[in-house]
Amino acid sequence: MCHEAAPAPYHRRRLRAAELTPFTIDLTFEEARRRAEAAAALGPDRDPVAALRGENEAYALLCSGLDAEQRPTCDRLVATGVLPDEGPGRAAAH
Repeated sequence: MCHEAAPAPYHRRRLRAAELTPFTIDLTFEEARRRAEAAAALGPDRDPVAALRGENEAYALLCSGLDAEQRPTCDRLVATGVLPDEGPGRAAAH
């Protein structure tokens, strides 16, 4: 008596190209949609100029008022890129 082998479970089968369903996505459209959703989530009261002003004030306070013992630690953190420096485009390196 000859029995045919049962087909492998779907997740273990190798699919042929003809069995695959084509999948395409427009990444440009999806990125525009993502950005629109992010802007909408921020709300209508968002003030980017005020946010930047507050960020600049926070950077100014970051290493201010340190004593002689704390200052070298802050300087090392800036030098290694952990903390941003005082210049333009000041973002931490990590």
